[in-house]
Amino acid sequence: MEHPSNDDQCKSSVVVTYGNQVTDKVKERSRDQREPLPGEPKCVICNRYGEYICDQTDDDICSLECKRTVLCRVANTQLPVNLPPPKRLTATDECFYVRDSGSQSGSVFFSSDQTELLRSRLEIHVKGDLVPPPILSFSSCNFPQKLLQNIEAAGFEMPTPVQMQAIPAALSGKSLLVSAETGSGKTASFLVPVVNLCANFRFEQFRDRKKPLAMVLTPTRELCIQVEEQAKLLGKGLPFKTALVVGGDAMARQLHRIQQGVELIVGTPGRLIDLLKKNDIQLDDVKIFALDEVDCMFQRGFRDQVMQIFRALSQPQVLLYSATVSQDIENMVSSMAKDVAVVSVGKPNRPNKVVKQLPIWVESKQKKQKLFDILMSKQHFMPPVVVYVGSRLGADLLSNAITVTVGVKALSIHGEKSMKERRDIMRSFLMGEVPVIVATGILGRGVDLVGVRQVILFDMPNSMKEYVHQIGRASRLGEEGTAIVFVSEENKNLFPDLVEILRSSGAAIPRELVNSRHMTVTRPFSNGGGQKKRKHE
Repeated sequence: MEHPSNDDQCKSSVVVTYGNQVTDKVKERSRDQREPLPGEPKCVICNRYGEYICDQTDDDICSLECKRTVLCRVANTQLPVNLPPPKRLTATDECFYVRDSGSQSGSVFFSSDQTELLRSRLEIHVKGDLVPPPILSFSSCNFPQKLLQNIEAAGFEMPTPVQMQAIPAALSGKSLLVSAETGSGKTASFLVPVVNLCANFRFEQFRDRKKPLAMVLTPTRELCIQVEEQAKLLGKGLPFKTALVVGGDAMARQLHRIQQGVELIVGTPGRLIDLLKKNDIQLDDVKIFALDEVDCMFQRGFRDQVMQIFRALSQPQVLLYSATVSQDIENMVSSMAKDVAVVSVGKPNRPNKVVKQLPIWVESKQKKQKLFDILMSKQHFMPPVVVYVGSRLGADLLSNAITVTVGVKALSIHGEKSMKERRDIMRSFLMGEVPVIVATGILGRGVDLVGVRQVILFDMPNSMKEYVHQIGRASRLGEEGTAIVFVSEENKNLFPDLVEILRSSGAAIPRELVNSRHMTVTRPFSNGGGQKKRKHE
């Protein structure tokens, strides 16, 4: 529902039913609104029934009175203090200068030889027909001015290599399978085209009842939350609204948001299927279907759910992303879309080169003391730190032991904690209130841990793919980080692949690892050697 006044625009269902009473008038005051029923949205100001959505802030509100309060707060608030500073592309041995051609769009046209040279210098590898050349600036894409401002506000002054190639390819309408190292800006490389498509579509074909135009699926709630937050930042001030569809939050609230009209749904497969089965949600307008951490999404029991959702759509453009992509994944993708372009940046399935790996041989019984020594060392402890363990119980016990023994506040995070607990823990950690967080693999995939430059693998993961993802949390957009890795006989099935990765990265290798009798067996990492399935939630 649209209120006629510009100052009092609130968005609601056309008719709201409560009990036997029917009303279509926007509530003027907070006290006119009822208390929320279980699972219903709550006003961000007074916690009454959040019947409406504020157009400017995308917040749930109960009345025009509370909307004015929200807008006053926004007007008095500067840009968020936790936004990262703009990042510049790391210089290579050759720079590319672009002359102003005088065109308004700022487009730059490369010959085929120039395109290949640029890709070679940036370690961009492309397979597929009619893939457009990389861009050198966001302004060359003819984005809406507001989107360009939002990209800059999000900390992207220049596109990273994966963004240089993936964004123009996605804008051309091609389906993509993209592989790039952790912390390289992959999320923005698919969200920017999503926001651009949605905004342009709404500008050109505005409809009263908005159906979703794009969908992003990820394997974990934390990653969904992060993706949606970045999408909101990029779409601020544009006709672009989002809905988060994950377990742990009330389904009624998520359904309410979608029914109000959104452009993008971000969710986990299981909860989205539950929502589709129990409610009439129309997805026939979805034009982009994106999977983050695609290798994970095609495993762990997710694949059938993902394909079930995909079959409910009407032949959308497919965007698939991960830091680790195997040939099997490429084969699976061909069943989802024709003429998929494969884009890889850097060395595929290898750790981010700016992460320094420090493997330490530690017998199992000595691991806890070694961790305490590191956390008590002024030289080696560089908070905030993520410590990865292999089980939920281990996370709880180790975080308590760190707090008691070392005197450093530590919290654990894993799938058995409620969504609210996990959000509060992540907020405390990212705000610097908690210097150490002990996590299962739930934080190993895609999550952007701003400010973290040190991770400790207390327990080695069960596959080298997960190893690449976990140590990658120590770097973001080319900043240097350190990964301390505890290695023992318990990890013998990974020894050959681990040594191969350490050697390729120039890391020092413990002599116990090099001389181990388990080094006689070799299994190529590219074929998934040494993998075992393990739950990470």
